Amino acid sequence: MNEFSIPSQVLQTLNAAVQACGVSGFALVGGAVRDGLLHHQRHDPPRELPDLDFVMEGEAEVVARHLQDVCGEIRVRDLLVHSAYRTAELVLDGVRIDLASARQEHYPAPGLNPVVEPGTLETDLARRDFTVNAMALKLPQMQLLDLHCGLEDLAKGQLAFLHEFSLADDPTRVVRASRYAARLGFRLAPDALTQIATTLESWPWGWSVGDQPGQAPPALATRMRMELELLFEEDSWSKALVHLQSWRALLLLDPALQQELHLHRRMQWAKRLGLPLLMALIAGASDPTALSARLQLPQKQQRQIEQLQLLLRWLEEELPEASRNWGPAEWSEALEARHLLPELAAHAVCLLASKPFRTHLWKPLLRWWGRWRHLQAPLTARELIAQGWHPGPEIGQELQRLRRERLMIAR
Repeated sequence: MNEFSIPSQVLQTLNAAVQACGVSGFALVGGAVRDGLLHHQRHDPPRELPDLDFVMEGEAEVVARHLQDVCGEIRVRDLLVHSAYRTAELVLDGVRIDLASARQEHYPAPGLNPVVEPGTLETDLARRDFTVNAMALKLPQMQLLDLHCGLEDLAKGQLAFLHEFSLADDPTRVVRASRYAARLGFRLAPDALTQIATTLESWPWGWSVGDQPGQAPPALATRMRMELELLFEEDSWSKALVHLQSWRALLLLDPALQQELHLHRRMQWAKRLGLPLLMALIAGASDPTALSARLQLPQKQQRQIEQLQLLLRWLEEELPEASRNWGPAEWSEALEARHLLPELAAHAVCLLASKPFRTHLWKPLLRWWGRWRHLQAPLTARELIAQGWHPGPEIGQELQRLRRERLMIAR
């Protein structure tokens, strides 16, 4: 094992395979290189062995199948080839490895998917997001290839885009930047901050917030959702959100999220209540239904977003004035008559708790979600029958009456 987290047996096997397949250029790329150099600079404690990403000037599928033939099923498992993308993934000696043929790409228009062509190690590095992720360790020489001053930015603890159109080409890179900044304790380079500001001001994408959701380019739609999902998988997600808002990058999603004063507190509420964080974020948008459609959330969650809007409208506009004097029984009956998915009440709590003068709404909602809805009648239908009740609708009515009595004394 070395500072780049490549077990020696794995390294020897890979080097032998690429030589046997006639591959001319072969390198470790991505996070393993960045984190290995960072570990060397900071003397951080060793991290868990990461997935290893390799790029080659040759066919990744050929090398992957050669490894399978030579090493057999004992050493090579879970081989999966993506011929259309010229990539392969496998597990070698317990280490997950991604193999990719070197490529180059260009964007036909801002925010669209790139056009990909075969390339070299150098062109493959040039298509990446940040300078600290555009370094490679050439094998077998173990020679560092740093064409974009990544080592210098790593020493400064900063994230710099590779070129002046990085964000226009792919706006999801700013979400990735927030993840790395939060996880690594890095800051954005001054030029990167300027690029975010000028790109958002010019808004180079042929689609804007408020247009038809289905017309949004991929980098403002599905790829954005995928990056946000990765963000919320990180332990440091809350720091990443703070970064995005401080960079004014939440404008990519919705102006209301960018302007929300209590966004951090609302999202912490959602975390404590165990809610899906991406849905919780979207719920605070000026038009949550349109944003959920644009990001192509699962249909189930899109329907829940719509139902949440109906619940909020009922709570804020249609509740009778007498509801201020309701107790647990009245609140439970009113909420349960709407056949609510309980989690929607929790989402409403998060949204209402950050608004002034809404205590009379969110506190009973929270109590219903956490306690009142779980209260049952002290007797079961079977016990009532044992006491002499005849099976029929009267039993259900009695159970409701008994439960209501219990709710009347609940707190």
